Amino acid sequence: MSRSAHPAGPRHADVLTEGHYAAPPADLNALDEKVWARTVSRNADGVVAVGGIEVTRLAEEFGTPAYFLDESDFRARCRAWADAFGRDADVFYAGKAFLSRAVVRWLQEEGLNLDVCSGGELTIALAAGMPAERIAFHGNNKTVAEIERAMEAGVGRIVLDSFQEIVRVSHVAQRLGKRQRVQIRVTVGVEAHTHEFIATAHEDQKFGIALAGGEAAEAVRRALTLDGLELVGIHSHIGSQIFDMAGFEVSARRVVQLLAEVRDEHGIELPEIDLGGGLGIAYTSDDDPCEPHEIAKALGDIVTRECEAAGLATPRISVEPGRAIVGPTAFTLYEVGTVKHLEGLRTYVSVDGGMSDNIRTALYDAEYSVALVSRRSDAEPQLVRVVGKHCESGDIVVKDAFLPSDLAPGDLIAVPATGAYCRAMASNYNHALRPPVVAVRDGEARVIVRRETEEDLLRLDVG
Repeated sequence: MSRSAHPAGPRHADVLTEGHYAAPPADLNALDEKVWARTVSRNADGVVAVGGIEVTRLAEEFGTPAYFLDESDFRARCRAWADAFGRDADVFYAGKAFLSRAVVRWLQEEGLNLDVCSGGELTIALAAGMPAERIAFHGNNKTVAEIERAMEAGVGRIVLDSFQEIVRVSHVAQRLGKRQRVQIRVTVGVEAHTHEFIATAHEDQKFGIALAGGEAAEAVRRALTLDGLELVGIHSHIGSQIFDMAGFEVSARRVVQLLAEVRDEHGIELPEIDLGGGLGIAYTSDDDPCEPHEIAKALGDIVTRECEAAGLATPRISVEPGRAIVGPTAFTLYEVGTVKHLEGLRTYVSVDGGMSDNIRTALYDAEYSVALVSRRSDAEPQLVRVVGKHCESGDIVVKDAFLPSDLAPGDLIAVPATGAYCRAMASNYNHALRPPVVAVRDGEARVIVRRETEEDLLRLDVG
């Protein structure tokens, strides 16, 4: 007998016995370096610190919930990606993961480019001083106003996502007397091993122009005939939170095949190929992400091999890591409010945030780790579900994890790997105030995105 899915996602309504789960970790006080930012550690007193500052002190100064971002880790990851791909390739940070003026400045200083997908993201990028030629503009439904703003600013490339957009961008370019560099985003028919909502290269979805049926080839024909456009390459993005490089191999092979068809039909070799982003990070100890140098070598080898087989010069490769850079660098700090034991089932731990600061668990059935960070505990482990304070049964932060059985109201717990798509997707559900983002580095902490206030809510409500 079948049953309908829970509206917040698979298994959110299920209650399973403890025997269903793997054994708890040997040491609940240990912090897996795969999951936590690089300067996070637990001191001799048992308190966790980041950038040399204890979380208890951070909570006193900045309150909870709050996102704490390890600036040194962020910068190191930027450098690792830039070094891995070198001068013969381009790395575009995907601003949708998390964007602020401070982040834009860090990107500039560490040599990365920036990918934006809305007028708002473009505004932040330009306000922070990112050179427009180092900006790529994405999006499946860019407005005329957004396209005009991008062209007037001089963005380095616009990624065309539909036949209508080919014409739209060309018309704006001609009206402004410009010739805009563009790429065409194609869907290559690769089913990335990820959640349905974040798999983006199969045909049945809103992004891109399908290779199947010759639609992408027709898009190239149209773009080459329009005076306002300079077609420089093909773009492909197969999904998000991907650990297996096999999908990229199939994608690259199909994109290179399109490049060969363009050469044979039009007598030109497009000089660029963008393989997108989507590389996964470790949310739990079970995740095993690739390092940037491994990704760079794999993608470079794939493209070079396919181009040699097709008799093409190897195009300039670009990639778009977002989550892979910012995701591991931040954690969300919460204060425990209510601990509710359900005998024989599990314990619910309610915190002072929830789905308003991390919607991913409800939206994608995402998995996270969690730790008690304000003290050390040698108590026995207990199976818990960390939930928020919102009026929604799907308001879950961490579905199932082990925390010490002496956990109590007032304790601080932290969820690592929340740098990507948490603050970026935060909401005011129940009129919650969106948390601040605090950058921590070398014993200093500073707010880079401030906490919302009740005055902010009233200012928008013009009544």
